[in-house]
Amino acid sequence: MNRLVVGSGNIFGNLVVVGEAPGAQEDLEGIPFVGKSGRFLKNLLEVSGINIYEEVYFCNVIKCRPPGNRKPSLKEISIHKPWLIQQIKLVNPKIVILAGSTAMKTILEVNKPISQLRGKWFSLKGINYIPIFHPSYLMRFSQNQINNPYGLTVKDLQNVRNKLYDL
Repeated sequence: MNRLVVGSGNIFGNLVVVGEAPGAQEDLEGIPFVGKSGRFLKNLLEVSGINIYEEVYFCNVIKCRPPGNRKPSLKEISIHKPWLIQQIKLVNPKIVILAGSTAMKTILEVNKPISQLRGKWFSLKGINYIPIFHPSYLMRFSQNQINNPYGLTVKDLQNVRNKLYDL
């Protein structure tokens, strides 16, 4: 199967979460962030105090699953990027979370490792962007430590929540 997976959530939300590309479950259902790492991220958002039903619209850089679940190619990214930019414009959120290096590099047009930029705020055309580690990466770490990538991401998401509800 190779279903088009456009987006889901509140199109009037103040927060957009951009992932890399649909996985197997997303391809099957045609909905982003329904696979294991997507559910993990949704749980992290909720634990951080963000209402995912009222505040969040979910989408990916790439709108269909790359063959073999590989990382999207630069050509695929360049084909899908205008669509992503238009999605963000239409939702017009206050904040965009860039989940993983593909989303970060696509939107911010940087070539640095995500470990250097995660948790930092960037402002483009009146919208605040913040890169976070990809949820599939976070699932490798203990949820009891505060200074590992999981703990740092929880802090990042609490920072997002604070900024979201202070705006």
